[in-house]
Amino acid sequence: MATNSVAGAFKVLEAVAELQPVGLSDLARTVDLPKSTTQRMLLTLAEIGWLRASTDAPTRWSLTYRALRMGRRVDARLGVREVALPVMSELQLETTETVHLAVPDGDVLILLERVDTSHRLRAFLPLGEHIPFHASATGQAYLSACTDEEVERYLAGDLTAVAPDTVTDAAALRERVQTIRERGWSINEGGLSQGITALGAPIVDRSGSPVGAMSVSGPSSRMTPDRYDALGAAVAAAAARTSQQLEPGALAGRDTGRTGPYSPYSTCASAPSTAYQRSSSGTTPSG
Repeated sequence: MATNSVAGAFKVLEAVAELQPVGLSDLARTVDLPKSTTQRMLLTLAEIGWLRASTDAPTRWSLTYRALRMGRRVDARLGVREVALPVMSELQLETTETVHLAVPDGDVLILLERVDTSHRLRAFLPLGEHIPFHASATGQAYLSACTDEEVERYLAGDLTAVAPDTVTDAAALRERVQTIRERGWSINEGGLSQGITALGAPIVDRSGSPVGAMSVSGPSSRMTPDRYDALGAAVAAAAARTSQQLEPGALAGRDTGRTGPYSPYSTCASAPSTAYQRSSSGTTPSG
């Protein structure tokens, strides 16, 4: 029964998209559902922000901009790997460290692509890995491109530690997000895997909405603070190039309360039990 309700709601949503603005009677005939059922689904979809009703009589229904925004994010996400991969390869050669590309999936990121370093000791995450926003360089960078409301919504949730140095304090994470917005890149020392440091930057669409994030990662013994400025600038530039190629032309940022050079670019899981894995190429840090 629940499955039928979900399927019916999607039928109603798709029909409104095709017929908008559309009245209840025409819509019910199109989706072949009773008017009472159609009305209930319309009200539910309006309550969660996908549809809006006209203010004049008779009432007619249309999509909200939320649907348009989702469509644009999907379009950008489908192309982000193809656009980012050559940029990631250049970044890997420039930094000599592992480069990761992650895209959002609900309240986590998914590792979409990785370009490995030739170093025997290297950062490693399997493709498809779930990456918490608060525990990772990519996640914190992604949050920096979100609106303040989106950041607060995430910080009000579960900030579980996945490594000894994971930042789980909402105030500290809020301060980090602001710093990333001003500086242009994130720094995560051991937050996702012990002994691994990563620096990340968000990838945004033309509206300034985040569609992913890119990071450069390696063992903390090599990713030392004296390299942070160079590595951070490199990953921020790589993410900016990817953003620009996703949507050719100038990137128009949103009003997110950002200050400083990042607006959006003025140049906008379970933890492993150890930070090291054995591989055929040697001892490999995970993170």
